[in-house]
Order: sequence, then C-alpha cells, then structure tokens
Amino acid sequence: MERQFDEELKQLKEKLMQMASLAEESISLAVKSLKDRKEELARHVFKGEEAINLLDVEIDNLGLQLLALRQPMAVDLRFIYAAMRIAVELERIADLSVNITERVLDLLKVPLLKPLIDIPRMAEMAQKMVKDSIDAFINRDDKLARNVCERDDEVDDLNNQIFRELLTYMMQDPTTIKRAVDLILVARHLERIADHATNISEDVIYYVKGKTIKHHCETNTRSEKK
Repeated sequence: MERQFDEELKQLKEKLMQMASLAEESISLAVKSLKDRKEELARHVFKGEEAINLLDVEIDNLGLQLLALRQPMAVDLRFIYAAMRIAVELERIADLSVNITERVLDLLKVPLLKPLIDIPRMAEMAQKMVKDSIDAFINRDDKLARNVCERDDEVDDLNNQIFRELLTYMMQDPTTIKRAVDLILVARHLERIADHATNISEDVIYYVKGKTIKHHCETNTRSEKK
C-alpha cells in the first residue's frame, strides 16, 4: 500500500513537470514569434494551451483523490497541496503566454516600432524564474526558491523601464500609440508571469519548510516564531 502511494506521488510530480515544461515552452514561443516575426510560432502557443489545461485538470483530480483516499500527513500533505497550487499558477502562466501571442498577432500586421532588446531579455528572465521555481520544488531547494523571489524586483524594474521608453514614443508620435500599447501589454504579461513564478516559489518554501511567506518572500515573523 505504501509503495503504491509513493508511485501515485511520483505520478503527480511527473505530470507537474510535464505541465511546467509546456508552460516554459509557451513563454519562449510567444516571444520568439514576436522577435522572429513568425505567425506559425504564435499558433503553436494556442495548441500548447490545450495540453496544459488538460494536465491542470488531471493534476487537480489526482491531488483530490490522494487527499481523500490516502489522508496524507506532514510533508506528503504539503507536497500534494503545493503541487495542486503550482498547477494553478502554471495554467495562469500559459494563459498569459496566450495573451502575449494575441498581441503578437496584431504586431505582426504592422512595421516593428523599435528593435526588440528589453522584452526578449525580460522574457528570458521570467522563463528562468519559472524553470528555477519548478527545479526548487522537485529538489526541495528552499534557497533556490527564495532566490527566485528576489529576482522578481529585477523584472519589475525592467517592466517600468520599458513602459517609460514606450511612453516617450507615444508622446513624440501619436501614430505609434497602438504598437506601443501592444508592446507595453506584452511586457506587462511577462511581469505577471514572473509574479506567478514567485507564487510557485512561495509554495515551494511552504512545502519544504512548512512556513507560509508572502509579499516577495519576506519572512512571516509569526510563522518564524512557531
């Protein structure tokens, strides 16, 4: 019975890893379609979303089944709870990749407003945060999870920088407004992806340490005292 439970936990972890891999790929494809100006890459993001949504349902059902039938305790309970919460975050990351792709399809119809430098960099940072947050979960690495949280401010700063630059374009030439707004939204969605990676990392710390932390991984003093 114990061995079967371990196998079911392994199955849950594998489904989550598969979902994370697809979510990371969706970020990469969405931004690459913008950078390379290739519509076919953008279309792949929509196809990938279906697989991610299916895995989200499977993880949720498996997690609920394990909670109801196995009545896990301590670290196993936290593992299942964290896995279900992380799946929700990954599904939202996939939704944001779709949102980026929708903006990309509009941007591909018009000339490029400016060379893309900061948005691909921002996408790389956000995607790495997602990858590292999942690696932290798999390896039970709370230090890596905290590091992911700390990087969120860097993404926020870059998002603000992109906004200020594009605002300047709009003020100087009103004909650029539509393209600039689309790029601002792309950056905003990437910033939200980084936020979800931070949320995953907070769940990892709860799973590993049994402590709840919020607001960019600042220590919850009440939890520390317990």
